Amino acid sequence: MNEWVNGPGVALTLSLVAAMPVTPAGAQSRAIEFPDVGGYRTLAVDLHTHSVFSDGSVWPVIRVQESERDGVALLAVTEHLEYQPRAADIPNPDRNRAFAVAAEYAGAEAPGVIVVNGAEISRDMPPGHCNAVFLSDANALLRDDVMEVFEEANRQDAFVFWNHPNWIPQRRDGVARLTDMHRGLIADGLLHGIEVANAHVYSAEALQIALDYDLAILGVSDIHGLVDWEYDVHGGGHRTVTLVLAEERTAESIREALHANRTAAWKDNELIGREEVVVPLLEASLRVLDVRVRRGSVLTVTLVNRSGASFNLLSVGPQRFYDRGAVVNVGPYETVAVSVTGENRADFELSFAVLNALVAPETHPTLQIAVEVPE
Repeated sequence: MNEWVNGPGVALTLSLVAAMPVTPAGAQSRAIEFPDVGGYRTLAVDLHTHSVFSDGSVWPVIRVQESERDGVALLAVTEHLEYQPRAADIPNPDRNRAFAVAAEYAGAEAPGVIVVNGAEISRDMPPGHCNAVFLSDANALLRDDVMEVFEEANRQDAFVFWNHPNWIPQRRDGVARLTDMHRGLIADGLLHGIEVANAHVYSAEALQIALDYDLAILGVSDIHGLVDWEYDVHGGGHRTVTLVLAEERTAESIREALHANRTAAWKDNELIGREEVVVPLLEASLRVLDVRVRRGSVLTVTLVNRSGASFNLLSVGPQRFYDRGAVVNVGPYETVAVSVTGENRADFELSFAVLNALVAPETHPTLQIAVEVPE
């Protein structure tokens, strides 16, 4: 049965998307892609990785190759400073060596990947494990006094963050909590971020700490083995990363964005961050592509997803749908048509709670999508 109204005076199509064409090939790519936002470039970065130079399973070159395939703009090489379990086989007196190997390869073979030097400060709690990235010399962090380590990292203008704060070996109940040492580090400007998502682990308490103490919200792979295996990339998975809103695709611009808290974690197809970062990313990703009037006053609104993520949307507005319940799933680079009933206004908004996004513990953002009905 043909329900489309083709009579005089009825405009069938209203195109509202002028940027980023949707291509079937995009859905097949493993590259992590989100649209740019508000004059910033949306870049995926991985700030926590390991190789055989500490307790990882691969040569640093593999980390660069994986990053190139995943569309990771910046890779931080962050071997454990104090923990060197392979020292008998791979003596590592120079803690900058893994970075040097990765950076040399990237410069020659993968110029699209920015490689920066880092280190994982691996201590008992407190402070636990912390990463310092954008280091000029990791060897200078080999000190007995842990406070001197943080001070030296900051002298090198490093970005320093707390790793897996709910890690069970150091937090038996799996709950992230600040200690007096952490509060002091934050107050003194020596600690700048916190891992809200580490590999496949999420911490609601870490997210709340980030919001309460003005820390950057981070997601990291903490990769030790192969990204493809640990994240089932060929089965549709993706490594955990931080999305950074940076002015340029440079190390300095990314460092500035991290310090400015223009970040969100992307883990297991879940977007986690401050509302002022997450909502613009959602608005840039989900747009109206087409509006058509069906027979009667039923409207069919076609939504397009311009990102490599899929989104689970729960309608929280007054409208109901002719062809489905209240939940709409929009896959990567996919278009989905929903038929809206009982809506007679020329302009209105579809309101969705984005179920696979968080802007605070147990708090989903609301996405307002403007719809203009053709005359």
